[in-house]
Amino acid sequence: MEVENQNNSEFKVAGLTMEKLSIYYGIFLILWGVIVSLISGSGSMTSYIPSILGVPILIFSYLSIKFVSKKKMFMHIVVLFGLIIFLGGLDFIRSLITGNAFGNFYADLSKIMMLITGLFFTYQCIRSFIHARKMRELGNAE
Repeated sequence: MEVENQNNSEFKVAGLTMEKLSIYYGIFLILWGVIVSLISGSGSMTSYIPSILGVPILIFSYLSIKFVSKKKMFMHIVVLFGLIIFLGGLDFIRSLITGNAFGNFYADLSKIMMLITGLFFTYQCIRSFIHARKMRELGNAE
């Protein structure tokens, strides 16, 4: 996805501000956990881990839009959850090493999803923070 930097100095990914992208990511995670749990017939709470991690991303992203003066704090919380998602997805590597990859298809699929999307999301958040710092240094406070 191409990152657009418009004249208003707002960092965007695929035309979305990081706050909006974070809201969509939170919704995606919530839906993923619920849908995968239903499809797999899993009775385990662990199948809802993406949903559980998506809720704070959704809430804090919304709060960053609602309370602009606290946006920096809320978005730092959001990126922490993105990092946790990425780190949780790394557990798939353990499955590969032990030779149990896809022993539980839906669990490993969720781990791969968390690994890839968590990495992408965290990377974009970091790029957004770097962009915001550069804009502040230039006197174009975001």
